Amino acid sequence: MLFTETEIAGAYLIDPEPVTDDRGSFVRTFCKREFKEHGLVCTFVQGNISYNRKKGTVRGMHYQIRPHEEVKVVRCVRGTIFDVIVDLRPDSRTFKQWLGFELSGANQRSLYVPAGVAHGFQTLEDDSEVLYLMSQFYNPDAAAGVRWDDPAFGIKWPLEVTAISVKDREYPNFKA
Repeated sequence: MLFTETEIAGAYLIDPEPVTDDRGSFVRTFCKREFKEHGLVCTFVQGNISYNRKKGTVRGMHYQIRPHEEVKVVRCVRGTIFDVIVDLRPDSRTFKQWLGFELSGANQRSLYVPAGVAHGFQTLEDDSEVLYLMSQFYNPDAAAGVRWDDPAFGIKWPLEVTAISVKDREYPNFKA
C-alpha cells in the first residue's frame, strides 16, 4: 500500500498495489504492520457499510466527541463518491479547512480520517457502496456533526444534493 499524507495533518490517502495475473487481481486493503509503521491507528473495533441508491446523496458531516473520538478508514467498494473531510481540531494549522477526494470501486483508494476530523461524502453514481473501519464503537450520545453546507467551511460539492437525512440537514452551523 502507498500512503500519501494530505494537506490535513494525519489524514492519508491509501492507494493499493494490486498484484495482477490472468485471473484478475489481489489487493491488500489493510495491514496492521504498515499502518503502525506510518504511526497510524491500527486497531479497529467496528466495520460498517453504507449503501446509497441515488447519485447526489450526501451523508455527513459526522464525527464523535471526546472521549469517543474515532479514526475511520473509508473505501468506496462500488460506484464512486466524493469523500470530504473537515479539520475540527482547534490547535491544527488546517483548522476549519476541508479536502475532497474521489474514491471508487475502480480506483480502490482509501482515506484514513484522523480523530477530530469530520467526514462525509456525496455519491457520484447510483448504487454506490462505502465500507468503513472504525477505531471506536458507535456511541449515539457522542455522535455529532456539522452542516454539509456550512459557510464556515465552504465545501464545494460536485452535484446537486438529491437525498440527505433530516438529521444531517439539521446539524447546526459550526461554532469554534
